[in-house]
Amino acid sequence: MKNPMLEALSQLLEKLLLISNFKLFSSGTPDEDKARNSYYEISSFLRGDVLEVPRTHLTHYGIYLGDNRVAHMMPDILLALTKDKGRTQKVVSNKRLILGVIGRIASIRVDTVEDFAYGADILVNHLDKSLKKKALLNEEVAQRAEKLLGITPYSLLWNNCEHFVTYCRFGTSISPQADKFCENVKIIIRDERSVLASVVLGLASIVYLGLASYTTLPAIFIPFFLWMAG
Repeated sequence: MKNPMLEALSQLLEKLLLISNFKLFSSGTPDEDKARNSYYEISSFLRGDVLEVPRTHLTHYGIYLGDNRVAHMMPDILLALTKDKGRTQKVVSNKRLILGVIGRIASIRVDTVEDFAYGADILVNHLDKSLKKKALLNEEVAQRAEKLLGITPYSLLWNNCEHFVTYCRFGTSISPQADKFCENVKIIIRDERSVLASVVLGLASIVYLGLASYTTLPAIFIPFFLWMAG
């Protein structure tokens, strides 16, 4: 049985990450993106390569499967509302994506390189250098990605597109982006003013908004204990 306080804390951190990166996959308007880069040198990509699309605050990842196909994890609320593949296979809009993050539902799906990148620049196998890990053989990477295709639970902190790609590429599921966010949260809440603000907001939520204490108490006590420990 899951600890309700830990579950509440996890959800709180995910909401903070979502808010801080609200433009998850938007580096500009659709017209600006498409005008900036509407053609990719697909012939230079190898099956099993990791494709990275840097955005304003986050990087989106996928595994190239060959023949202009990219496997990537995309949050999508529509998956919880319909089984009509004709609708769910359409390019995921920002509204569907945001609601999918909140609803914690996603799919590992296959899109064209153009739909995956949506006009942004693409980096190839940059994770190999940044993580300093030895990659598996490209064919094994691609086969791992293909075996995971389908609906999957989603979490910004514990199961996102970077977790999917690092598992396929290196055999270990990690997300440096999520880890960095958690470290930044620790730094922030170790500040005395942040702790006091957290306590005040938590108490106000209980008193005035009627929120359950097991939901808000982690937001009060955990920053306090971390601050004291620091």
